[in-house]
Amino acid sequence: MVKSKLSVYLYKKPFVESFEETPLLVAVLTYMGYGILTIFGYLRDFLRHWNIEKCHVAREREEQKDFVPLYQDFENFYTRNLYMRIRDNWNRPICSVPGAKMDLVERVSHDYNWTFEHTGKVVKDVINMGSYNYLGFAENTGTCADAALEATRTYGAGVSSTRCELGNLDIHEEMEQLVARFLGVESSMAFGMGFATNSMNIPALTGKGCLILSDELNHASLVLGARLSGSTIRVFKHNNMQSLEKLLRDAIVHGQPRTHRPWKKILIVVEGIYSMEGSIVRLPEVIALKKRYKAYLYLDEAHSIGALGPNGRGVVDYFGLDPKDVDIMMGTFTKSFGAAGGYIGGRKELIDYLRRHSHSALYATSMSPPVTQQIITSMRIIMGEDGTTLGRQLSENTTYFRRKLREMGFIIYGNDDSPVVPMMLYMPAKIGAFGREMLKRNIGTVVVGFPATPIIESRARFCVSAAHTREMLDTALGAISDVGDLLQLKYSRREQPLSSLGWMSEESLLQD
Repeated sequence: MVKSKLSVYLYKKPFVESFEETPLLVAVLTYMGYGILTIFGYLRDFLRHWNIEKCHVAREREEQKDFVPLYQDFENFYTRNLYMRIRDNWNRPICSVPGAKMDLVERVSHDYNWTFEHTGKVVKDVINMGSYNYLGFAENTGTCADAALEATRTYGAGVSSTRCELGNLDIHEEMEQLVARFLGVESSMAFGMGFATNSMNIPALTGKGCLILSDELNHASLVLGARLSGSTIRVFKHNNMQSLEKLLRDAIVHGQPRTHRPWKKILIVVEGIYSMEGSIVRLPEVIALKKRYKAYLYLDEAHSIGALGPNGRGVVDYFGLDPKDVDIMMGTFTKSFGAAGGYIGGRKELIDYLRRHSHSALYATSMSPPVTQQIITSMRIIMGEDGTTLGRQLSENTTYFRRKLREMGFIIYGNDDSPVVPMMLYMPAKIGAFGREMLKRNIGTVVVGFPATPIIESRARFCVSAAHTREMLDTALGAISDVGDLLQLKYSRREQPLSSLGWMSEESLLQD
C-alpha cells in the first residue's frame, strides 16, 4: 500500500487491492495446454470433415456451399473443441430458490457434453457461492416475498404496455422516488432490464462528435452501448489514472480527428465493482480528473449498489463522496435487491431528457409489479427502516472469506472489501475439474476462462452473501482447500509492482 499525501488528500482509509503476476512456469504450462487443445481441435475438425467422427454442430448443407456462410466454422472453433469439454460446468438447472443454499437437478451426458439427460435425482442443499445474492433477498419467504405476492394480487404479474402509454403504475413512481432518495440525487428512472439500461441509454447521451473513455474491463453492456452511440471510443488501462489522464489531455489538446474541433462531449465510463476482477474503481481520483478536464462521468454500480458503503449506497457512499459529483449514476436491481431491471439517477434535467429520448424508456414494456414491489421493500430494508444490519454482515463475511483464502495460500484478485472474490486457476484443465470437484462436495461455484478472461488468467469466482452463515463459509473453505490440494492450486505468490497500479502522481493531484 502506498502511504503518502495522496491517501490523505483523496482517501479517508487505506485502499488495498492485489493483482499478482502469473508465475512463469504456470504461464508456460497454460499456453502449452491451450496449444495441445488447439492441435487436437484441428485434428477432430479434420475427422468431422471426412465424416470419420460424428459432427454435432450446425453446418452449411452441400447445396449452400456457394452462399455466404451462415455458420462461421473458424469463429466457432473454440466452442466446438475447447468449451464443449467443460460445458457441464454451466447452465446447471436449479429447482429451488437460488439463495444461500439451492437444489440442483442432476444431469449426465453420454456424448461428451453435446447433450444432457436429467437423471430424475435432485442434489439437495448445495451451498451457493456463485450468485450475486449479496444481501440475501433472493428468497421466497419473508417480508419481500409477502409484499411481492400482495402486489401480484393487486396489479397482476405483468403490465402489457410501455410507461409512456398505459403502463405507468403508481408503484413505479413510488419506486423511482425511493431510488432517488436512496442515492441522494434529484431524480431517477427505472428500466425493466439491467443490460438495456446501459446499452440503450448511452446512445441517448452521446453521439457523433463525442468521445467515450472506457475502462478496458467494462461490462459488455457498456461496450455495446458505447458502440451503438456512434461516438469515438478510446480505452484506458483498468483503474490506471495515468492512462486515463493521458487520454483526457490528448482529447483536449488535439480535439476530433482530422478537423481538430473540440469534442462535443467527453464521457468517462467506469464500474463500481468489476465483476471478473473483484476490484473497486478509484472513484476519488476519477472524479478529480473529471473535474479538472471538464468531462462527464458515467458510473455503473451494478455490483456495488447495496453491497458497499456504510449505508449500502454503493461506491460513492464507500468513499464518502458527494453523489452530485457523478453525472450519471447507473445500477441494477438484479444483484443486491434480488429483483430485476436497472436504474439511472442524476439531475432532474438528465432524467427528463432520458424519458423523452431513451429507447429503453419509450419502447420497452413496464417493469413487472411484483418485481417493482420487491425493489421497494428490499431498498427500505437496506435503508435501515426495519433496523437490520445486512451491510455489516456482508462486510464481515467478505473480510473473513478473503482472509482465509489468503491464509490457505491461494492467489485471489481484487479489493479487500469486494464481495466478488476471484481465485486463480490458470490452466484450462483445472477450470472444469475445479467446478466438478466442488459440486461433488455440495458447493456450487462459477468457473471462468478465455475469452471472458485473459488466456492465462482462468479463475473461479466466488460471490459472498450476507445470507451465508459462518458455518457455510467454513464448509466452502474446507472444500476449496481439499480441491486446491487435489489440483495443486496453491501457487507461489508474486506481488505485482506498486508502480503499475495506476496511481495519479501527488504533484498532479495537489495542483488543484
